[in-house]
Amino acid sequence: MSNIQNYTLNFGPQHPAAHGVLRLVLELDGEVILRADPHIGLLHRATEKLAESKPYNQSIGYMDRLDYVSMMCNEHAYVLAIEKLLGITAPVRAQYIRVLFDEMTRIMNHLLWLGAHAIDIGAMTVFLYCFREREDLMDCYEAVSGARMHATYYRPGGVYRDLPDQMPKYKATQWRSDDEIKERNQDRHGSLLDFIWAFTERFPKFVDEYETLLTDNRIWKQRTVDIGVVSPEQALALGFTGPMLRGSGVEWDLRKKQPYEVYDQIDFKIPIGKNGDCYDRYLVRVEEMRQSNEIMRQCIRWLKNNAGPVIHPDHKITPPSREEMKEDMESMIHHFKLFTEGYSVPAGEAYAAVEHPKGEFGVYMISDGANKPYRVKIRAAGFSHLAALDSMVRGHMIADMVAVLSSQDIVFGEIDR
Repeated sequence: MSNIQNYTLNFGPQHPAAHGVLRLVLELDGEVILRADPHIGLLHRATEKLAESKPYNQSIGYMDRLDYVSMMCNEHAYVLAIEKLLGITAPVRAQYIRVLFDEMTRIMNHLLWLGAHAIDIGAMTVFLYCFREREDLMDCYEAVSGARMHATYYRPGGVYRDLPDQMPKYKATQWRSDDEIKERNQDRHGSLLDFIWAFTERFPKFVDEYETLLTDNRIWKQRTVDIGVVSPEQALALGFTGPMLRGSGVEWDLRKKQPYEVYDQIDFKIPIGKNGDCYDRYLVRVEEMRQSNEIMRQCIRWLKNNAGPVIHPDHKITPPSREEMKEDMESMIHHFKLFTEGYSVPAGEAYAAVEHPKGEFGVYMISDGANKPYRVKIRAAGFSHLAALDSMVRGHMIADMVAVLSSQDIVFGEIDR
């Protein structure tokens, strides 16, 4: 009798398809997976503990670095939790700006996911296409905050500042001709809103390009159809949210079911899948990009026609403008106190959740009345999905495991928080 034994294999923690520092211990029968055991914690950032040692506003930047592909959406849940405790609401214009940037962030997230997912499965070109569009959106991040990734743009009570009236332009260099610079600056002669509008007009054609490359590609379908199938009942039992849950056919989206900001005034559809496999999760995210594009267009129309404040007027919570601070003693005191000790938040607890690109991203916060939170607990969207990896990949091949893990859209900053 031949002696057959199972192999135990380490997948990661330094693996190009692990999407972060995931150590996955695979028990294999030949190339068939019998068990997958995710080991996490290798990137432990201690974000929740750090947030408990700093005044409220000083932790907004930590939120960006959780899921470092969906920066402003992380900030959104955090500032909403603080606003609930303070009992304040952002001005309507600030709410529209937040929705505009949430949807822009969703597109940025899905573009990076689509490019990385395609590379994991073996398609190279899509990655380059996706990053071409992502650059334009990162320019928008930079225009409002000065940073291309970790924006720290949202504030309790609104946003840091209003949208700029002009976009930065490319300058002539010895490496690019005048005609090339002129072409690159074509959409940069107006305001930021004009630039984003021009992007939303051309973006649907780009999504068509991705779909031309992938959607009916037989190799793509062989690698994704009927791989990592999750039924609607399983998805709910496993705590799935976002595209993972909608890919299994459950129509659940916090923007519709528990509206926040101005989502109840915006018209959009919730895409859902039928089979709950990797292919359906791909189709859901592609359609989400189209829906986000439409939401952005509705926000731009409103913002162009409605001026107004973008931050709460109470200077005990939000800083005065630089001009006021330099001319008025009272404003100077407000500024000094805000940036040294921050503001005290009434004792209580609050939970705020947003429909993050990866699912429900929530922040549970307890205040004891001090100028820093007593406790911060983050409900990361990807954590539940990774916990379900074992049940999703049993009986599949190693190559299928890469496709399933990639279809979960895992980012380790929020899992090892």
